[in-house]
Amino acid sequence: MCIACSTFVPNRRRFLSLAAAGVAAASVLGARSAFAAGATTSVTADEALARLKAGNEKYISAPQVCAVDLLKHREDVAKGQAPWAAILSCADSRVPPELLFGGLGVGELFIARNAGNMADTATMGTIEYGVEHLGVPLVVVMGHERCGAVAAACEVVEKHTKFPGSIGPMVDAIVPAAKAVYGKPGDFVDNTVRESAKRTAAKIATKSEIVSHFIKDNKVKVLAARYDLDDGRVEFLT
Repeated sequence: MCIACSTFVPNRRRFLSLAAAGVAAASVLGARSAFAAGATTSVTADEALARLKAGNEKYISAPQVCAVDLLKHREDVAKGQAPWAAILSCADSRVPPELLFGGLGVGELFIARNAGNMADTATMGTIEYGVEHLGVPLVVVMGHERCGAVAAACEVVEKHTKFPGSIGPMVDAIVPAAKAVYGKPGDFVDNTVRESAKRTAAKIATKSEIVSHFIKDNKVKVLAARYDLDDGRVEFLT
């Protein structure tokens, strides 16, 4: 999804200060004005979660009503965006967040997608931008049933398989989650899907200075979830 690059004019000094060790929390909040681009959502994290759950129920029970007036939505958000949830999901073509959360329109979800829904540098920066600049109150890391990237990581653990090109390093990021659940009861791949989503959510919540600060102020929540390809249900993990 587009991050509205035309409105994202980063302050060089701010990014240099964030890169330095031990940046004070006050500096993180104080620099927010450098990004100011309009009003953010008034939706709370709990309200956002309720919307996602209700939308997923609509997707399951009455998918034919998942339709939006795209023209009106496009016109409404053309000058700015105020999404109320950020979703980190897999790039799998069967897992489109806007649809499985009830046919949401443009401007509602701030989405980052990659194989295996991992929080690499670019993805972490995307989420931080959504939280700090756009005021997103809820971040959801959503794995899914029969994820190919996760299955590949499980194959690395079980068979010591080597994957070519950039696929190898991508899969290696999931391997620690696979090792953590290897040999446990249940399906190895599905156990890893859940474990990886939980670990990625924890990484976002604790390793990002920006996100962790908003969490401490009770302004942001970060959750893990699993999407079922067969029945369309999103399960929020604890």
